[in-house]
Amino acid sequence: MYKIILLIDFAEEYSKALLKGIAKYSREHGPWIFCRMPLFHRETVGIEGILKWALEWGADGIIGQFYNDPNIGKIIDAGIPVIAQDFKKRFDEIPNITGAHHEAGEMGADYFLKKGFKNFAFYGFKDIVWSQERAEGFEERVTRAGYKVHYFEHKMARPSELWFYRPASIGKWLKSLPKPIALMACDDNQGQHITEACRLYGIRIPEEMAVLGVDNDEMICDFSDPPLSSVGQDAEKGGYDAAKLLDHLIKNGMRDFYDIVVKPTQVITRHSTDIYATNDEHIASSLKYIHQNIDKNLHVDEVVKQVPLSRRALEKRFIEVMGYPIYKYIYNLRIEKFTQKLLDTDMSVFEIALDMGLSDSKNIARQFRQVKGCNPSEYRDKHLAGK
Repeated sequence: MYKIILLIDFAEEYSKALLKGIAKYSREHGPWIFCRMPLFHRETVGIEGILKWALEWGADGIIGQFYNDPNIGKIIDAGIPVIAQDFKKRFDEIPNITGAHHEAGEMGADYFLKKGFKNFAFYGFKDIVWSQERAEGFEERVTRAGYKVHYFEHKMARPSELWFYRPASIGKWLKSLPKPIALMACDDNQGQHITEACRLYGIRIPEEMAVLGVDNDEMICDFSDPPLSSVGQDAEKGGYDAAKLLDHLIKNGMRDFYDIVVKPTQVITRHSTDIYATNDEHIASSLKYIHQNIDKNLHVDEVVKQVPLSRRALEKRFIEVMGYPIYKYIYNLRIEKFTQKLLDTDMSVFEIALDMGLSDSKNIARQFRQVKGCNPSEYRDKHLAGK
């Protein structure tokens, strides 16, 4: 029976999801005994105090937020395996619970591009790895599409300052941005700061500015006005995998370790991005119809019927605005929705196909493999391992 110290912010939804995964692994392979140590303990007694208590308690391992404390080596020297939940930068000497931050940024950019946006902005922090890498992924995807990104990045001295911001410092920047614009914030907290600043400065969301966060912290997203759309993350699987790694380190020592990489899952749409950014009313109507009916066996002819244009004329306009034909847009969105149902439900591939109005489950499975590089069952097993 292992004794594990958890030095984590227990108020955050992301951390709660990590804890769910850790608890699940413990139930399957333990039981383990946990000490939920509050973060202020780190601030008041430091690494030395944490280590002293860990030795007195007989701790077998620690998972915690250490904020790149240079004294982390003292815990390693004491022979206690430790895993860090990364913050400003990743540790080199111990494993990190980190994220596919670049991928999350790309996912946000893809989401906005599919909505027809041509103006883009990113709001975050210069000196924090998860913000930097999300910004890089966002910009790289936007740049590949032929557009540029407007930036506002804070410099931040202490993690305790994450909650604080001055609306006046970003209000001028927000007002100066070209409209309509798609803005991705580095996380939900910063996304909510943007929605508050927009209300203070009379910027309409989503009509003038669509705002997207990361982490899908439901309390923060619902607290935002309007409710904030967000990139979800598979933190529960990350917690399970971290516990599995810690189990290995306890048995084998701090060698051959690796980072736990939490993957983004999908964009959860709320009111802050519920818009299609195009001045062409026929393209906007077509996009809205496609998204509302993607769970049906939708065909291009049905989309054409929604607007007073010939198929040829609509196809030409659609390609000019979106960059590819209507059938390709439907195809990509269908695979995206199919993937979402794979991860969010227990339905079989056949049942998901029926639920989406598709009679040929083998065909959608073949299309899925072409896009994802594996069949639907393999994809589900890979992404839901540990759940």
